[in-house]
Amino acid sequence: MEIRSAKYLISSPTIEGCPKPDKPEYAFIGRSNVGKSSLINMVTNQTKLAKTSGTPGKTQMINHFLINDSFYIVDLPGYGFAKVSQKQRNAWEKMIETYLQNRGNLMTVFVLIDSRLKPQKLDLDFLAKLGEWGIPFNMVFTKADKNTQRDTAKNVRQFIETMKQDWEFIPRSFVTSTIKFTGRKEILSFIEELNNEFSPQPIE
Repeated sequence: MEIRSAKYLISSPTIEGCPKPDKPEYAFIGRSNVGKSSLINMVTNQTKLAKTSGTPGKTQMINHFLINDSFYIVDLPGYGFAKVSQKQRNAWEKMIETYLQNRGNLMTVFVLIDSRLKPQKLDLDFLAKLGEWGIPFNMVFTKADKNTQRDTAKNVRQFIETMKQDWEFIPRSFVTSTIKFTGRKEILSFIEELNNEFSPQPIE
């Protein structure tokens, strides 16, 4: 797939403020500071589409980007939140949960996982929640350039092996580097596959 256009559309504090669910949609989420905005910029071949920050917790709303005038990419707040109040954390969690469970045009959630780390309970618990809710997801292992290829492969393998203890089916996963553009082609090809499967639901 070729990215011909990518533009920021809207930031919404609730699902009610999101665009009409008439196009396929792909949400990106991960632990704070996992490289989410950088990955969105790489996938769309933009440098400043999603705002990157060294400060965890910068994304605080549901951010929609319109790609090729035909599908949406959504930047969601990170989980395992940064230094924010419990009240703010609860509000973010509720917003994310409501969005994920009620967005009918959501084709898959790309869950970003730091490839430099051994399996983290926080990531595994979030995937378990998606499973409980019946929401399709895929794993994107980020920052592969920050480690040796061998260590990255070892951590990815260990994560998937840990998942197999609880999961019968393991979704497709992608290993990425925003520096080397690793994984971009594979993610876009997968999105294209899902775009072809999308059929709009009647909007009530």
